[in-house]
Amino acid sequence: MSSPQTILLVEDNPDDVDLTRRAFQRAGVTHPLEVVEDGMDALDYLFGRGVFSHRLHEPLPALVLLDLKLPRLGGHEVLRQIRAHPSTRFLPVVILTSSDEEQDLVESYSHGCNSYVRKPVSYNEFVEAARQLGVYWLELNRSPEPGVSG
Repeated sequence: MSSPQTILLVEDNPDDVDLTRRAFQRAGVTHPLEVVEDGMDALDYLFGRGVFSHRLHEPLPALVLLDLKLPRLGGHEVLRQIRAHPSTRFLPVVILTSSDEEQDLVESYSHGCNSYVRKPVSYNEFVEAARQLGVYWLELNRSPEPGVSG
């Protein structure tokens, strides 16, 4: 049996990273969670560049959870670049943000996000959101193989 694909969490707030780890664990999501703290590292991770060059021939994550407000390169630009590259064009990307701005929602979908989830305020709501994300994106959803053109 192969090991489960990873989830890439792009999040610069250590408290939110910890909360996400605990919520996935409590929700029974067993996929390994890889974390990068800014948009440039997210792209380097996905494309196997720089400090992530060892990942060049490794599988893409099963899911990217992308915050919008990031250092060095914001989430909207990260999403735009993910969608522009043939190998990541169909990679499931869920915006996971505290932003309640309509413009962020519209821009996220304009750049091709698969889903937009506002981070719940309470821990129990966050655990339930993590459970639902895990069930849908990691168990029910099917995505094209990387590099498939449409």
